[in-house]
Amino acid sequence: MNRLDGIDPELRAPLEELRQNFPGGLYAIEDLAERRRVDAMQAAEMTETVKATQTCSTEDVRVPGPVGCADVPVRIYRPKEFRPASPAVFFIHGGGMYLGDLDYEHATAVQICEELGVLVVSTGYRKAPEHPHPAQLDDCYAALGWMSDNVVSLDFDPGRLAIFGGSAGGNLALATALKARDLGGPALCYVVALYPMVDHRNTSEPPYEIGPWDRRANTEAWEWFLAGQEPDGYAAPLHAEDLAGLPPTFIDVGTADLFRDENLALAQRLLAAGVPTELHLYPGVYHAAEYYAPDAEVARHMWAVRFRALRQALGIQYRGQQQ
Repeated sequence: MNRLDGIDPELRAPLEELRQNFPGGLYAIEDLAERRRVDAMQAAEMTETVKATQTCSTEDVRVPGPVGCADVPVRIYRPKEFRPASPAVFFIHGGGMYLGDLDYEHATAVQICEELGVLVVSTGYRKAPEHPHPAQLDDCYAALGWMSDNVVSLDFDPGRLAIFGGSAGGNLALATALKARDLGGPALCYVVALYPMVDHRNTSEPPYEIGPWDRRANTEAWEWFLAGQEPDGYAAPLHAEDLAGLPPTFIDVGTADLFRDENLALAQRLLAAGVPTELHLYPGVYHAAEYYAPDAEVARHMWAVRFRALRQALGIQYRGQQQ
């Protein structure tokens, strides 16, 4: 059986192209600096295209970081027709805890801002292996605290603040929500965690493991992220002792995603803890497939479902309706 047989037909071509351009996968590049360079070059292509056509405005600022640490880079997105006291989304990019910056998922932040007409605050964070856990979480939480402290100048409704992240960003969205719960920090009304990276054990066995993020890449990323530490519930949210009290949570993942089993287990734990949880499992979809094949029918469907859930959580009516 061809390993691509179970993959959605519209999602196969990007995998073949990836194999041709990077035999063994992008994450098989041994030199970390070179891997980061190639990964950033790929992301920059999409980012520059979006910057040339986006209608929302952006502002880059640096905000106070954790005590004794450097400031955290933040990008603020405002829709063209910005309504005062609008809902807002705090956005965290992915990248396995060791890749990415504010440009890395700029296209997604723009999409959220323009599609929903809301304020988006995107945060950067320090990267492993130079900065292992909890540096990433500490930076995200500091940026969320800054956003909350500046609710008047940013002009958003603090009662309608969601947090959004995919993959490693999904891990950090969940961890930031847990920390906010534990420390009585900024109130969050919703968590969107797309195929989040939540289990350090790397033991799931999906039927296909051929996407851009494979077992080798995941094992290496967790080793760099933890740096020999035993993970706490913030590092690996699947194993948090108590998930009760988290905001309503949205999770989606594909059947061909390495994170499939851990995401299903997370959804079960959230439901058992009384957290309203929406879970979507997409047949034949691999990790981050909607970025590799954005025009595929399943990719468009995934985004439509995510935006429907965000609109409902943030109290946003569809365009054309009176707000």
